[in-house]
Amino acid sequence: MSEHTPPTVTADTVARPVGLTERLVLLDALRGFALLGVFLSNSITWFSGRTLLPREQAQALGAPLLEVVVGSAYQFLVNQKFITLFSFLFGLGFSIQMTRAEARGSSVVPLYTRRLLVLLGIGLVHLFAIWVGDILHTYATVGFLLLLFRARSNRAVLAWAVGVMLTMTFLLPALQRYGPVWLHGAEAAAELANATRAEAAAQRARFLAALSSDSLWTAQAGNGRYFFDTFLRVDRIKWMGFILARFLLGLFAGRLLLLQEVERHRHLHRRLVAWGLGAGVLINGAGLLMFRLRAMGYLNTKDSVGAFFLNAAQELGYLAMAAGYVSLFALLFQRVRWQRVLGVLGPVGRMALSHYLLQSIVSVCIYNGWGLGLVGKLPSSRVVAICVGIFAVQVALSHWWLARFRFGPAEWLWRSLTYGRAQPMRLSARGGTAGAPAS
Repeated sequence: MSEHTPPTVTADTVARPVGLTERLVLLDALRGFALLGVFLSNSITWFSGRTLLPREQAQALGAPLLEVVVGSAYQFLVNQKFITLFSFLFGLGFSIQMTRAEARGSSVVPLYTRRLLVLLGIGLVHLFAIWVGDILHTYATVGFLLLLFRARSNRAVLAWAVGVMLTMTFLLPALQRYGPVWLHGAEAAAELANATRAEAAAQRARFLAALSSDSLWTAQAGNGRYFFDTFLRVDRIKWMGFILARFLLGLFAGRLLLLQEVERHRHLHRRLVAWGLGAGVLINGAGLLMFRLRAMGYLNTKDSVGAFFLNAAQELGYLAMAAGYVSLFALLFQRVRWQRVLGVLGPVGRMALSHYLLQSIVSVCIYNGWGLGLVGKLPSSRVVAICVGIFAVQVALSHWWLARFRFGPAEWLWRSLTYGRAQPMRLSARGGTAGAPAS
């Protein structure tokens, strides 16, 4: 596999945010598209309290036919696909920043390290002050591992991505499930699993009670406690492993210029659409069918090895479908008519960090007990309607804001702290530079 040679770029020895004319509009629009899916996922599973509800209560909310349709569509089309896409774009952004650093004749390490440290700080504030589901601190933490791959070959990057993905998809879940049986015997393992599930249910119940409180302090204290309750779980390691694999795939794609030069890779994108969506539909469709049959009591797969592997393989289905989404979006974006339609999402993508934080603030105001108190009360269809309404406002706000300013508010803070100097915020009469693609 040939190595990517970075395109010739005029050298600039001073690191600075990317200028408006240097931006890749496709990546901005794709990031905006990913942000919508991430918002839907966060709202349906977490902000609304659905994940925290007792099983019977969650099933009652999802029982009507409309909710079955909406829930199934969410599981099939959205769940985990867009966070996969978003993570992929983070890795691709790292590749672009490496190329720019090479063009300046400097190392990417110092600037990127500061960038990640600032992101980590923003993430920790978001996590403890607003919402426990923050992804920024995880991105920043795993992002440091990307620096280890900056000089590795494309073949090595791809091998590590595949190896980490397969390890987190099959090996670690197998050790989680069968390791206690091998070590302690089936009966002791079953008792341990029941105790673990009971403790997890108690933690979710405490967290839901805290969020339902009319006290802001109680809600945020419960938010922090839930983070520390779940911090040392093996699932966190697995989650970080998946993110690293997605970062590496983004780094690999960025080196090959898959999204920077779509026309040159049109044949590959067409294959990714066909194979990615095809495999995603088959794997996720089988998983959804098994889930629905099990929920209706027609299937008992508790101890089935086949069901275990099908569940584990869902992550590969998420990755395949996300790859199909990326390539389909990229191909459509090459057409003038579709570019006008999808390009509406570009300003949202340029302000992805600001909008991600804004989504959390608005959502806790809607769902938490000290706000409108809707946590645990709304079915998925209404949650989706709320999400779409909020996102539509964000699209309009993005266009208005970026007609006047170079950066979103959070992007301005991120870049100012990263570069060690306040960045000019307002656009001049002649225009000016805009913020770098959010990674």
